[in-house]
Amino acid sequence: MTEEQKERYKRHIVLDGVGAEGQERLLSASVLIVGAGGLGSPIALYLAAAGIGRIGIIDADNVDISNLQRQVIHFSDDRGKSKVESAKEKMTAINPDITIDAINGLFNEANAEELIKQYDFIVDATDNFAAKFLINDVCVALGKPFSHGSLLRFGGQVFTYVPGSACYRCLFGNEPEAGSMPNSNDAGILGAVAGMVGTIQATEVLKYFTQCGSLLTNRLLCIDAITMNFNSIAFCRSEDCRCSSSKDRLLK
Repeated sequence: MTEEQKERYKRHIVLDGVGAEGQERLLSASVLIVGAGGLGSPIALYLAAAGIGRIGIIDADNVDISNLQRQVIHFSDDRGKSKVESAKEKMTAINPDITIDAINGLFNEANAEELIKQYDFIVDATDNFAAKFLINDVCVALGKPFSHGSLLRFGGQVFTYVPGSACYRCLFGNEPEAGSMPNSNDAGILGAVAGMVGTIQATEVLKYFTQCGSLLTNRLLCIDAITMNFNSIAFCRSEDCRCSSSKDRLLK
């Protein structure tokens, strides 16, 4: 590390369990954030500040005024700008020494495998089931760790997958039928809850690379902001999980 980097990351370097070695791991790490919205905003800001060496962020949307209540990486003057370019500007302003891949486009079956292959860790900051199941299936197939986050109304959920642990399909099975579950457009989200869940996901990423603490593997952390109750629900790998068949399909 340069002298400037040592000063920038001093609070990490003096931290038991991280130290200079842990910070070096962060500087050498690469992370893909899928989604630049409510969850992606705090995740991107904190990972950039922490010195993750390469961060990819993919989203197809432009900034809209309705985003600004919770998507704190975007400002009023960014309306109409692509979310990934808006995010890159703020991340670069925080830390100009890292590499940021701003990918303006949809994350879908056509590009998911190729994108995920390029990064060490994937963060699910999406708001739809199709993307969440796709992230899960590709990461399991490729042996890539990922953090899952979700939001609705006053609550959220987080868990972390690493190869060999229980995955999203083990927990939720198959994708629900369209329209069978409420979405944030109709049900709403308390803005600050996106920050709560997103910063937990960012913390899981930093713990993974610095190898400190225990990850949220085989545990679903459920957050209720109304009562401020945090409950951890254990779950295990399912014998009926479709991930093995997804692996055969993706890697053939």
